[in-house]
Amino acid sequence: MKLNISIKTILIAHCSLLINAHAGLTDFKTIKEANDAYEAKEYAKSATLLNSLDAKSPQKQYDIGNALYKDKKYDEALKAYEKAEGVDESQRLHNIGNSQFQKKELDKAIESYEKALKIKEDEDTKFNLELAKKQKKKEEEQKKQDQKDQDKKDDKDKKKDDKKDQDQKENKDQDEKKKQDQKKKDKKDKEDQKKKDEKNKEGEKDKKDAKKEKDKKFKDEKGDKDSSKPQEQKKQSKEDKLKEQELKRLMKKMQKGKTPTMMYQMGESKKGQRSEDAKPW
Repeated sequence: MKLNISIKTILIAHCSLLINAHAGLTDFKTIKEANDAYEAKEYAKSATLLNSLDAKSPQKQYDIGNALYKDKKYDEALKAYEKAEGVDESQRLHNIGNSQFQKKELDKAIESYEKALKIKEDEDTKFNLELAKKQKKKEEEQKKQDQKDQDKKDDKDKKKDDKKDQDQKENKDQDEKKKQDQKKKDKKDKEDQKKKDEKNKEGEKDKKDAKKEKDKKFKDEKGDKDSSKPQEQKKQSKEDKLKEQELKRLMKKMQKGKTPTMMYQMGESKKGQRSEDAKPW
């Protein structure tokens, strides 16, 4: 980047300005200090000293713009150059273009350089114009590459998001399948448990029925045994009664016939035959 400053003519220009403006020695001293500061690369000091001058002229603004430009304060330099109308217009436009170039305003810089060249051909201005055009092309290509890279990144991110969504869907389907399988298993376990409970219940019922049947049978057998005794007793009592009645009948019959009484027991077996000589009484 080449800057048309004409710094060597600053002191002469200002001296001429001071003479015309009837300035004092103090202004002359300030201009010299500003020039010395500029040569010493103390650009901020140079701009401050020039700003302290009471005189108002395009040359003063142009020199302030040069000092600010060197101090890399491009916005302030551009404002100073815009106020410097009246100096060499091609140089002013050249430096305006330089300030715009540094601010990355390439379209404006190219326009300023082209205006300057229309006024006067200058190798530095041509060089800066070509440099601005190359920089613009480079930035456009870089912008396209950045966009391409961004599109590629977006496409990659999209595929990644799609895969993530697919994985989430598959995981969701798997979770749903697990839930369904678990639901079926729980249902089957419940049915199996119900069948088992019913079977156990039937088994308990069968046991109870068997026990009940056994108790009933035992009770019936016991009842049969207990009931047989009164029947036997009843049968024995009836025989005794018949014997007694038969005995009474015989006794009565014998008494009527005046026959000896014969004593014997009904229903008993004979122990032996009686002797013919035995007497009944």
